[in-house]
Amino acid sequence: SSSSAASDVYKRQGKMVETFTLYAIITIIFFYVLYAKQKNKQHNNNKVIQIPKINKAKNYCENEPEVIIIGAGIAGSAMAKALGEQGREVLVLERDLSEPDRIVGEFLQPGGIEQLKKLGLESCLEGIDAQRAHGYIVLTSWNEQVKLPFPQKNVEEKHEGRSFHHGRFIQNLRKAASAIPTVHMKQATAIGLIEEPDRVVGVRYNENGVTKEVRAPLTFICDGCFSKFRKNLVSEVPQTPSYFVGVLLKGDNSMLPHPGHGHVFLADPAPILCYQIGANECRILVDIPNTLPSNIPDYLLEKTAPQLPEPLKIKFIEAVKSGDVRAMPNFKLHPKAIIKRGAIPVGDAWNVRHPLTGGGMCVAFSDVVVLSRALSSIPDFSNDDAVTQNLKSFYKDRQPLAATINILSFALYQVFCGGSSDADVRLAMQKACFGYFKLGGECVFGPMSLLSGYVV
Repeated sequence: SSSSAASDVYKRQGKMVETFTLYAIITIIFFYVLYAKQKNKQHNNNKVIQIPKINKAKNYCENEPEVIIIGAGIAGSAMAKALGEQGREVLVLERDLSEPDRIVGEFLQPGGIEQLKKLGLESCLEGIDAQRAHGYIVLTSWNEQVKLPFPQKNVEEKHEGRSFHHGRFIQNLRKAASAIPTVHMKQATAIGLIEEPDRVVGVRYNENGVTKEVRAPLTFICDGCFSKFRKNLVSEVPQTPSYFVGVLLKGDNSMLPHPGHGHVFLADPAPILCYQIGANECRILVDIPNTLPSNIPDYLLEKTAPQLPEPLKIKFIEAVKSGDVRAMPNFKLHPKAIIKRGAIPVGDAWNVRHPLTGGGMCVAFSDVVVLSRALSSIPDFSNDDAVTQNLKSFYKDRQPLAATINILSFALYQVFCGGSSDADVRLAMQKACFGYFKLGGECVFGPMSLLSGYVV
């Protein structure tokens, strides 16, 4: 009957309003509570870490290091440099020291650059055709857009992000770490932790087909989001809320609506990201919730391409038809304090958030800064009690920045996706968030201060 149909419509509309209101309120609360928390606790000391040399209980060397690091990616390379500058003998085991080729880890927020400066690694952004990013542009399916600039401290000091080829940046980080005399990089595959009843004492690894062992007082697990050693320390299993499908577009920045900015297209069913990674290259990341379609190229051509503006759409179709399409899962793993004597997980091996907001590297570098400082007062890592005590302070001190970025990444993702399979709910949520940004002032300054990892 007509009355029954009308009732169903009202119920559906009521559900939409209820869902919209809930997410809108939660998101706004997150923005302001986290902004206040971050601003009150932000440390703006951007000087390079100055750590005095330390006296050892024993003499360590490459074959008997004080530290083993599994993985020479973002976190592993930065940690190797920070600990090597403390005078510690560090052995880094990396499965493949050639330049990696990935579709994520290509956008570094302004706060991440500040952390690089603290580690003395800002030069790693040079010589890799890194592109400056002044903020974001949010573009909608209803033909509106809003600019979200990164907050600026003053006219002289500009806060900018950088976007680049992930592999080139990694190679520069590895070079910087290897330049420290006490850091030794070895191409070898870690195959297992050596454990005694109450602690990790070393690592078994394969080098040129030969299985070997190395022991050290402290091992850092930095083997990334696909970590095979996470299960030794963490009981939780990462969730996979969505996938990114990456496409590389060739051509100068004229294909972009707003060069010098990251682009967020509020598409259906999830956001599409686009940014330059070189003077003549752009990356598009298409978020696909839940599971990947059976035919990804067809999905991109039929579902994604029509939602892109010209001439970006033309370049996108050309790239998809050329076959350069890759997918990667987006993980979620909440960090919990891990007290396992002899081992510390760092980076995506321990804490992963949705990459929509590009905060992963910012958190990783910040963790390296906070953790290396927390451990710097310990003369020798063989002192388990001292390591455990200082590790507790690290878990506390990392929270202002790390928790902010972690929560914001999924809050924004839920808003942009509507937290629902209902297209009407998704559109209502996107319009609400977009309307909030259009208010300008603190409605942009607050969220962008959080997202950038840097409160001015």
